Amino acid sequence: MHRKIDLYRSGRLVLFGISILMISCKGNLNQSTLFEDDFDRLPLGYISSNTGPLTEYHYIPGSGQSGPWTVTSFGWQKEYNTAWEIVSNENGNFLRQNYHKVNKNLDPVSPHMHPMIVAGDSIWHDYKIEFSFSPGALLDKCGVVFKYQDDRNYYFYGMEGNVLMLKMVRHATAPHRPYEEVIASVPFDWKVGKKYKGEISIKQNRIYTLLNDSLSMGGVNNAFFRGKIGFLSDVPAEFYEIKVSTLNREKRKINRYRRRISTERSMRINENARPVVWKKLSTPGFGAGRNLRFGDLNGDGETDLLIGQVVHHGPGDAYSELSCLTAMTFDGELLWQKGTPDPDNYLLTNDVAFQIHDLDGDGDREVIYTMNFMIHVVDGKTGKVLMRRPTPASVPPADKYSRILGDCIFFCDISGKARDSDLIIKDRYWNVWAYNEHLELLWTQQCNTGHYPYAYDVDGDGRDELAIGYSLIDDDGSFIWNREDEIGDHADAVMITSMNHPADSALKIIYGASDWGAMFLDTAGNVLVHHPVGHVQNPAIANFRSDLPGLEMVSVNFWGNQGIIHFYDALGNIYHSFEPGPYGSMCFPVNWKGDGEEYFLLNTNPGDGGMFNGNGQLSVPFPDDGHPDMCNAVIDLTGDARDEIITWDQDEIWVYTQAGEQRKGRVYQPVRNPLYNYSNYQFTVSDPGWNDD
Repeated sequence: MHRKIDLYRSGRLVLFGISILMISCKGNLNQSTLFEDDFDRLPLGYISSNTGPLTEYHYIPGSGQSGPWTVTSFGWQKEYNTAWEIVSNENGNFLRQNYHKVNKNLDPVSPHMHPMIVAGDSIWHDYKIEFSFSPGALLDKCGVVFKYQDDRNYYFYGMEGNVLMLKMVRHATAPHRPYEEVIASVPFDWKVGKKYKGEISIKQNRIYTLLNDSLSMGGVNNAFFRGKIGFLSDVPAEFYEIKVSTLNREKRKINRYRRRISTERSMRINENARPVVWKKLSTPGFGAGRNLRFGDLNGDGETDLLIGQVVHHGPGDAYSELSCLTAMTFDGELLWQKGTPDPDNYLLTNDVAFQIHDLDGDGDREVIYTMNFMIHVVDGKTGKVLMRRPTPASVPPADKYSRILGDCIFFCDISGKARDSDLIIKDRYWNVWAYNEHLELLWTQQCNTGHYPYAYDVDGDGRDELAIGYSLIDDDGSFIWNREDEIGDHADAVMITSMNHPADSALKIIYGASDWGAMFLDTAGNVLVHHPVGHVQNPAIANFRSDLPGLEMVSVNFWGNQGIIHFYDALGNIYHSFEPGPYGSMCFPVNWKGDGEEYFLLNTNPGDGGMFNGNGQLSVPFPDDGHPDMCNAVIDLTGDARDEIITWDQDEIWVYTQAGEQRKGRVYQPVRNPLYNYSNYQFTVSDPGWNDD
């Protein structure tokens, strides 16, 4: 809880506290500068980027970054692409926020997220901030964030409407409803275009503020004790300079803490096998972004790959399809190709429909894909057409064309054959169709489909039920239940699994529920746990911590609060969160050690990525050797049960394995989603298993 200081009764106390703090910080020998920027050393131009959804599962270096500054929060609105900019006038450079985040009625747009840019170090504590700014409009927020944990957890000081505000923001009480505590506030007549000078001084849980050397207020709050600094503005504004300083003795404490963290990180890294290059492949002209599939195409017992290029018919990624398919081995042998390669068709921000699967159960893999309004089944070895049928007829509102292009393909067993011989295909968000292995229609259904389904024989009748969107559909296509009217947004990912807790091993249906956060339901559709922690996607479940019972889950946030990572225990409780960077991730579990405990892969960039343990600590970095780092996948390719890391861009594919000899004896070999159900929106589960099971 906080204690609010009355500005009028306690003015002398506040001014005395500020004076003592300022005097102690201004002594010639007693203070050190932690950070200072007047923006003159930064290049002119936008810091905000237009990468948008690309960074959900592509690593794009430098996106929203310039010098020490990182744009940490942006929405899907195009105005966010040009929000933060370095501009110049006769007085030098300054930072400008351009987006006025209101609608035509001057009501705030998406009040749960804000244009925000941050700098500094998460281990800073007990510091003083001096800054100046000028709001270009009124009626909303403009100021400084400090003790910043992530863009959902921070302190704010500055303009809020016609008030000078000091408050704490921490997650949300419900979707789109941030939890906020006002620490202190006072009415204030803000002027557009006027330059204001602010100061914030922090000592443990005490916060003192001063505006224009005259208006003081402060308070006590125990929410956050360390964190970065930054600017937040919902209105056009200019920010001129910022300085962060601390007492010398506090800087020494920070440096000691930093050295301890560095030593512990070095110990973790040294305990792990370093990544070394195992394979390199070139994909000139036919490479792709995160649009690869993996499986044994030629029947030699080795994993091969299928590369899909994409054409976008628009608007955006609403209507996309394959334009070229290239089948090849990890030795670089080209097996076959369909369509015409085009180096411009490598990026995508969605799924398209293609998989590698033994559809007919004869032991040989087929490739199943949609192209030119047809479902194709071709031989995995040669690409020879075995079967094809027209895609389903379109249904409004997804009816730009008379037939669907095919958003994704998922295989399951709704026919009761004890193998996944049935095919699920859908349009972008509204309709789903089920086919058998002969491409004969079984049923169709309408619902908010979300991005990618999952199937499980929930009732034990030998036939799968389908979890798609916020619905559970029976094997005959009828709804068992549908919760889409109760849960907003679409399902980014869904999984039916048990997290193996000794006290609760029941099946759960778990959602990365976009803006609705993380949700755990029972198989009857009742909500068991709900964490409204922002736009959650790409969850993964594995044994990330052997000291905790059962399995753990990791997820990443995107729209509005990019890059926040949350960890959940086997009962669905959040036990840790951190924000390594402003980008998404597939969060793939990595069986790197083979000892029963896994890491998760953030990305493969040597500076911003690596494999992290279940406490959010970097454990295996990647070498700075020029490897591509746009996309990644995690698969055991060498056959020793441990995982390799596949990392690629449109021009080349590299594969990393562990340095040293292969692990001998009993090796952890988790059981994961089948490779024939591969998606940019898959919910990955890595169930325990060993090579001698």
